[in-house]
Amino acid sequence: MFETIRSYSRVLMYILVPLIIGSFVLVGVDSYFNLRDGGNATVAKVNGKDIKQTEWDAWFRQSLDQFRRQAPNVDLRMFETPEMKRQALDELVRERVMREAAVKGGYSTTDERLIAFYRNDPQFAPFRGPDGVIDKARLEMAVAAQGMSVKGLEAQMRDMLALRQVTLGMTGSVVAPEAAASSALDAMFQQREVQIEKFDARTYATKVSPTDADIDTYYKDPANQAQFKSVEQADIEYVVLDLDAVKKSITVAEDDLKKYYTENLKQYTAPEERRVRQILIKGDDRTAAKAKAESLLADLKKNPASFADVARKNSQDAGSAERGGELDIAIARGDTDKDYEAALFALKPTELSPVVATPEGFYILQLVSAKGGEAKSFESVRAEIEEAVQKQLAQVRYNETATEFTNIVFEQSDSLKPAADKLKLQVQTAKAVTRQAVQGAQGPLASAKLLEAVFASEALNNKRNTEAVETKQNQLTAARVVAYRPSALRPLAEVRDQVKARLVASQAAALARKEGEARLAAAKAAPATALPSAPVTLSRAKAAEFPRDVVDTALKVPAATLPAVVGVDLGDQGYAVVRVTKVLGRDPVAGDAKQAAAQYAQAWGAAESDAYYQALKTRFKVKVTAPVGAAEEKSTEAVASK
Repeated sequence: MFETIRSYSRVLMYILVPLIIGSFVLVGVDSYFNLRDGGNATVAKVNGKDIKQTEWDAWFRQSLDQFRRQAPNVDLRMFETPEMKRQALDELVRERVMREAAVKGGYSTTDERLIAFYRNDPQFAPFRGPDGVIDKARLEMAVAAQGMSVKGLEAQMRDMLALRQVTLGMTGSVVAPEAAASSALDAMFQQREVQIEKFDARTYATKVSPTDADIDTYYKDPANQAQFKSVEQADIEYVVLDLDAVKKSITVAEDDLKKYYTENLKQYTAPEERRVRQILIKGDDRTAAKAKAESLLADLKKNPASFADVARKNSQDAGSAERGGELDIAIARGDTDKDYEAALFALKPTELSPVVATPEGFYILQLVSAKGGEAKSFESVRAEIEEAVQKQLAQVRYNETATEFTNIVFEQSDSLKPAADKLKLQVQTAKAVTRQAVQGAQGPLASAKLLEAVFASEALNNKRNTEAVETKQNQLTAARVVAYRPSALRPLAEVRDQVKARLVASQAAALARKEGEARLAAAKAAPATALPSAPVTLSRAKAAEFPRDVVDTALKVPAATLPAVVGVDLGDQGYAVVRVTKVLGRDPVAGDAKQAAAQYAQAWGAAESDAYYQALKTRFKVKVTAPVGAAEEKSTEAVASK
C-alpha cells in the first residue's frame, strides 16, 4: 500500500509532461527580451493570427523545463541551438494549426471519451483498480504533488484529445496496401548473396608521388581551398550578471536570520517517522469485518504482547502478516490514508489504536517505535539559513538589476565598463573565440546564443556591445569584440603537409577507381564468372558490415537480371565491384511478418497525417516570418521590420 502511494507522484510526472507540451502553450514565462520591442515581433501567422516572439520563447523554455524534470542530469546547453529553437517554433505552429482545425471541425471531448481514456491509456494503469475504475483519491494525491488539481489535469486532457481528433481519422484507421507494404518491407529486409571485390584507395597511396607543381595546383584550386582556411576567431570582453554576482553584495542582519528560522522551523525539524505493527481485517461484508476487528482488539487489550501471534493468524495483509504484522518501512506523515495516519501518530510505544476504518478494510495498530520531530538549533543551521535568505534576496535583486544591466549595455554600447562599474561586475576577456563552442567550454562561452550574438554583423563591424543574452537561467551576459580575425587561406608553407596528404588521397582514389572500372568492364563481359572473393549475404539490416553505397547499389539490381555485376564509386575510399547472384528472402531480423506490416501501416498513417497537416497549413495560410535557424529576437526583428 505505502510503496505504491509513494510512487504515484513519480508516475504522474510522465503523464503531465506530454499533456503540458502537447496540448497548449504556456505564455506566462517572462523574458528580459520583453524589455525590447523585439519581444512583440511576429514570428509566424496561422489563419491570420499572430504568433509573437514572446510566445515562441515561452514554448521553447517550457519544453526545456519539462525535459529538465524528466532528465535532471542532462546538460540542457546542448539544446540551446538555433536549430532546436527553430524546431520549437515548428511545433508551436503545428499546435496552432491543429487548434484551428479542431475549432473549425467542432471537435470536443465528451465525458465518455475522457472516461475511456482514463480506463485504457497505459499511463493511468497505476491509478486503476481491478474493475478498471480510476481511484480518484490516489490520483488527487499524485496530482497535488505536481502542484495541480484533477480538474486542471482533466481540462488539459480534454484539450489534448480534441486536438488528436483532427488526424485520428488517418492515423487510427489507415490500411496500407498489401503490395506497397510487401515492396517496402522487401526494400528494408530483403537479403542478397553477393561477391565484393574492393579496390581500397589506401593500398594505392604508395603508387602515387605528387610533384611540387601538383601540390601548388591543388592548393590554388578554389574547390579545395576551404580545407586549408583558418577558423574565424574573435577576441572579446564580456560581463556576466548572475545570482552569484548579485549575492556578493547582500548582507543579512542577525535578527532577520533568526526570524527566518522561527518562521520556517518545520524546515529544520527532522521528519517524524513511525514503525508499526498492523492487523488488517477486510471482506465484502464490512459490518462483519469490523465486528471481527473489534473482537480481536478486545483480546489484544488483555494481552498486548500477543499482537504478533494474533497478526500471523488473523491479518489479511499478505505483506506484513508473516512478520507478525510489522511493516518493513517507516511511515511518515502524508504517506498513507488520513484516518490511518491520525490513529498512528496519536499512539505511544506499544500502545494499541482503536479499530481504524479505511477503504481497504479495518486496521488495528500497535506502535513499535518513533523517531524524528526534533528541531535543529539555530546555531547549527545558521550558515544554511544565511545562504537561503541571501539566495532569495539575490533573486529579487537580480530581477530588478537585469533590467538595468540590459539597458546600460544597450544604451552605452561602445563599452562594457559603465555596466561593470555601476553594478560592480568584473570585465572578463577571452581570446580566439569561435562561432561554435569549443569542446570543454564552460559558462557563457559555451552558450550558442552568446556566440551567435558575438559574430553578428553589428558586433563585428561596429565593435558594439552585444545585447544582454540569457546564457542560462538567472544569468545575463553581454560581450564586445576587441579584435576580429576572419577566416582566410593559410599560407602554403604552413599547410603543405596537409595539402600533400589530401592530394595523395585524391590521386590514390583516382587510381583505385581506374583499376576498379577496368575490372568492372571485364566482369560485365562475363557475368557468369565468379569474382575472387567468397560470397557474402547483405541486407539493410546488416548495413553496418558494408559501405552504405554498396548495400544500396546491390539491392537496386533487378532480380530478373541475376547474376549481374555493378560498380560502386566509394569516393576517397576507392571503388568496389559487386556481383549479385541470388535473392535470399527477408532477413530474420524482420521478425513476425504481420507485426512488420502493422508497423509499416503505422508509418504510412504518419505519412498521411503529415500530408494532411501540410494541406491544413495551406488552408490556414501559415506564414513563418522568422528566418531559418533564428535563435535570437534580434534576427527576427530584422525580418519582421522589412
